[in-house]
This record gives sequence, C-alpha cells and structure tokens, in this order.
Amino acid sequence: MIDKHLMKLRARDDISAEEEQALRDAAGEVIHYPANRTFITAGQELSCSTLLLDGIIARYKDLSDGQRQITELHVAGDFADLHSFTLKHLDHSVMALTPARIVQVPHEKLKDITERHPHLARVLWFSTNLDAAIHREWEVSLGRRNALQRTAHIFCELQVRLGIVGLASEQGYALPITQVDLAECLGLTSVHVNRVLKELRERALVEFRSGRVTITDLAGLRSLAEFDPAYLYLDKRRR
Repeated sequence: MIDKHLMKLRARDDISAEEEQALRDAAGEVIHYPANRTFITAGQELSCSTLLLDGIIARYKDLSDGQRQITELHVAGDFADLHSFTLKHLDHSVMALTPARIVQVPHEKLKDITERHPHLARVLWFSTNLDAAIHREWEVSLGRRNALQRTAHIFCELQVRLGIVGLASEQGYALPITQVDLAECLGLTSVHVNRVLKELRERALVEFRSGRVTITDLAGLRSLAEFDPAYLYLDKRRR
C-alpha cells in the first residue's frame, strides 16, 4: 500500500525491514477523494497526517477576491502534511486536484516512530526539509522567472519527482490537471498559461494536452528553465 512512499525514501537513504514494517504498521484508514475536493481546511485541528497513495493533491491558499494560489503539488508517495504532526493545524488548505487515494497516519503512530526508530524519524524530518526546499524554488519561480521559464521549470520538477516513484520517463508523464490548476500553481491567468503552452509546443520542447505532459526535448526544456535538480536532494546518503 505504501510502496511508492518507500521508493521515494529509498531513493535517498536505506530503509531497514524493521523501519519499513514500522511505516506499514502506522498506516491507518485508506480514503478515496474525488477531484476538486478540499479535505483539510486551514485552521482545522488535525490528529493524522496524509500520505498520498495515488493521484495529485495540492496545498493552497485562497484570497478574499476568490483568487487561489497553489503552493505545492504532491504526487504519489508524498506526505502532504507531515508538518501537521508538530503544528497540529495548518495555515493552508489541502485538496485533491484529481481523484486521489490517501492513507491517514495517526500522529500517535508518528510519535511512536520518533521514539522507537530514530533513524526513520530523521528520514521523515528530511522529508519536511525537502518540502521546504521545493517551496523555496517555487518562490524563486513566482518572483523572478518569467512565465515561460516557470512553466518549463514545473514540468522539469514533476518529471524528476514522478520519475522517482516510477511514474515518469524522459519522454513524459501523466498530469491529469486542468490549465486553470496549472495557472494557480504558476501565479498566472489561464489565458496566459495557454499562450505559454503554445510557445513551448512551437519550440518543440514540451506539450501539455489531455492530461499528459509529452517532452520532446528534455535537455532544451531544462536549459530554458535553468533547471538544477540539486534542490530535490537526489543523492543517497545516511541521514
């Protein structure tokens, strides 16, 4: 059930059989959510963290004028709100962008892991640090990259992150979200995103259509985005 999460962890560290069993034992109820369902609201008291098994989910904030900013996309194998273990409530909401299957991990089980499995606790801590690194890179995109670069950059990032859990190749991957969803990730209007996607397609770099990203020239796409995957900490080492 948590195989993709284990793939993500083992890409960066060694997880023992005992640690794997501790994670499997911590997994609680499996829940299915339809697309466009908010299942955690800002300020809600939380006693479990959410591990995504399948689908795409997003952290987001809404403004009073109805605009939404997505602050991170989560893919299969990600904890969406591991930080709620210590925070107990979030300053943002979490929603399923696509049909999603999640498993709840009770905070009491996470507490037990921190006490009984210190190495595994450090690995999970690393996961929250990795989320922070992704947030910083998104901030750079929103603040300094132009529309073409930031769109190319998110496609490059997702190609790496989905590739780690076996859901992407150098030729592309499934991304069953809308152009509106993508616009809310990029801080652009959907009209602007449509123009950018057209330019990327005309440059023979990448095409986003019918819920799939088709990469024609990965090296060229990375060059345009100035994409450096170092912030994804892909090196495997003991934490």
